[in-house]
This record gives sequence, structure tokens and C-alpha cells, in this order.
Amino acid sequence: MILQIIAVTAGLGLVIAVLGLTVLWLLRGRSIGVMLAVVAVVTVAATLAGVVAITMEMIIDGHPKDVVLTVVAIAGLVGIGVALVVARQVVAASRKLVTAVEEVPATLDFTPPQGPLPAELRTIAHALDQAYARLRAARQREQALEGARRELVAWVSHDLRTPLAGMRAMVEALEDGVVDDTATVSRYHNQIRLEVDRLAHMVDDLFELSRIHAGALRLSPRRVGLGDLVADALAGVEALAMAKGVRLTGDTPPVLPVYADAAELGRALRNLVVNAIRHTPQDGAVVVRATADDATVRLSVADACGGIPEDDLPRVFDVAFRGEAARTPGPDRGAGLGLAIARGIVEAHEGAIAVVNEGPGCRFEISLPRAASPA
Repeated sequence: MILQIIAVTAGLGLVIAVLGLTVLWLLRGRSIGVMLAVVAVVTVAATLAGVVAITMEMIIDGHPKDVVLTVVAIAGLVGIGVALVVARQVVAASRKLVTAVEEVPATLDFTPPQGPLPAELRTIAHALDQAYARLRAARQREQALEGARRELVAWVSHDLRTPLAGMRAMVEALEDGVVDDTATVSRYHNQIRLEVDRLAHMVDDLFELSRIHAGALRLSPRRVGLGDLVADALAGVEALAMAKGVRLTGDTPPVLPVYADAAELGRALRNLVVNAIRHTPQDGAVVVRATADDATVRLSVADACGGIPEDDLPRVFDVAFRGEAARTPGPDRGAGLGLAIARGIVEAHEGAIAVVNEGPGCRFEISLPRAASPA
């Protein structure tokens, strides 16, 4: 008898379950409320079918059978009613969440719907809040980058027009024979060569900066000593320092390793030193130091520029920024790209770069993880 009851109930339940799954598949694109209602109907129908089958065929007869069927029918209706109420609440909560998303303003400030939500929808609302926060941050970065691009175009356009206009005037003077004495002709040729070198350096900086912004900077890290890195950087700018009358000093322990791309990190350090020399007055000093602790190495470049206004400090590494209120640029000024390139190279090494006012000028500092075996 027990086996027969189990067989009949399982058979009817299987048939109803297959029918229910078929209906759910057909309604898979419909509202979650409809799907919950189908699930409730399938559950109640399977229970009712089993009870009715057993009642009609095997166990109960007469008035008790009518009572059982009535109770089961009422229980089924109650179950379906509760399922419909729950489905309606879930649908209402879902619509509140959809409305909150549709009402997100152009500023991407997402306001989660008020009132209680089911746990899953509350999790979705929290995830949406975080996603919109990331979108806001991305938009702010994009706007800042776009502003930097515009500023860069303005700066570079100015810096390109000035030397090109001078070279055109000198070339026209040479072509027209306005200048024919040997000394002036030689001076014009030297000036044209210097301007061409400057423009080539500017184009090289623009190419490097575009690689950094595009994420195309490819590093070839290896274990290098900071002493050699500092020595190479100082040797490369020694002529500029002598011409400016600035003293260069390097203070680096002989063995202080770092895992980095020597060429790119050397360029970043050289940009900082060149920047320091350009803004240090004659007879001033530029000091390059290297220090380390257990996990970090630091390269610092201290100058005698007279300091940077506090309001300008956060913008020092922006593209094309020139703190002319604190640093009056001379004829050898760059295009304002050196510090932005240095920051990009340092960040590509998973390091950090900062600047503070200190003593007679300011101090730029590069922080990098200490050398370890390659991963």
C-alpha cells in the first residue's frame, strides 16, 4: 500500500513538474511575478493531485473524503493567493528599482529606492550604486584628461609657432640675401639648428606622453643600482647645469638596488633634474639623493626655485602645467611635459611621485618598491 501511494504521488508530481517547467520555459521572458505564480501553482497542483488521487482510490470514502478534499482545495487556494501576493511585492520592488535607474540624472547620482527591498534586489541596488560611483569617477577622469588635452594643444601650438616663426624669418633672410656676412649667417644656422633640436625634443616628449596615456608604455624591468642611475642622469645634464651656473650634487649609497626599466626610470629622473636646473637661479644648487628602507627606495631632487604656491602643488604633474607665478620661464623652458612624463613612468613602475616645498625651493621625490626577484 505504501509503495502504491508513493508511486502514484511521484508519477503525478513528475507529470505536473514537467508541465510546469515547460510553461516556465515558454514564459522565460515574462515578469518574475508570473513565473512565481506558475511555481506556486505547480507546487499546489502537485500536492493536490497526490492527495486527491489517494483519497479517491484508496484510503478515504464518504463524508471524510469530502472534508479532506475541501481542506486541500482551500489550502491550495491560500497557497496560490500567498504566492500571488509575494509575486506582486517582488514585481513592485523591481519596478521601484527600475524607476530609480531611469531617473538617474546626467550627473550619474544614483538614489536607491526608498523602503524595504528583498535581499537580492537590495544587493542589486548596492551594486548599481557602486557602479554609478565608478562611472562618475571615470567621467571625472575623462573630463580632466580632455581638459589636459586641450591645454596641451594650446601650449604646444604656442611653443611650435614661436620657433617656427623665428626659423622662417631667418630662412627668408638667408634666401633673400638680407644677411650675407659670415658671422650672422653662422649665427642664424646655429640658431636654426638649436630650434630644430628643441622641436625634435618636444615631438619626442609628445610621443612618450601619448604612449603613457594610451597604456602602451612597455617596460623591460631588471635589477639596477640607483647609484649608476643617478650618475648617468647627472652626467646627461651636466652641460645644462654648467651653462646655467647651477651646482649639481649626487648623494647615493653605492649599492642600492631597484627592479625597474633603467632607460625609462632614468628618463623620469633626468626630467626632474632638468626641471630643477631650469628653475634654479645662478649659483644655486640641485641635490639628488637616494634613500631606502626595508620595502621602499626613494629618489629625491631638491632645488632652489623659491618654492611653488600651495594652490599649484596639486597641479605640478598635470600635462602642460607651468607654475609661472612661482617660476618665471626662460628661453630654455620646455613644453611643460617633463613632469607629466615622469609621473607616468613612475606610476607604470607601481611607484609614486610627489613634491613639497622645502628649504630654498622644493623637493620632488620618487618612491619605488625595493628590488626583489622577478615574478
